[in-house]
Amino acid sequence: MDPKRLERITLEPGKCGGRACIRGYRIRVADILGLLGAGSSHAEILEDFPFLEEEDILAALEYAAIQADHSILVAA
Repeated sequence: MDPKRLERITLEPGKCGGRACIRGYRIRVADILGLLGAGSSHAEILEDFPFLEEEDILAALEYAAIQADHSILVAA
């Protein structure tokens, strides 16, 4: 994981309901992930959102990986 890259992820209470966004823009990490999941390429996303950079997409993926990697407690 690249901590410097993750600085691109911002959380602001008054923006997008406090959800994780890219560099303070009103585009959520979930939006980027949804586009990728729907089959959009990095190039297509960057073309549709010219203010984004390749590092923003990679930051969204890293952030998602961290969020998905949590402990699961199983009741005995």
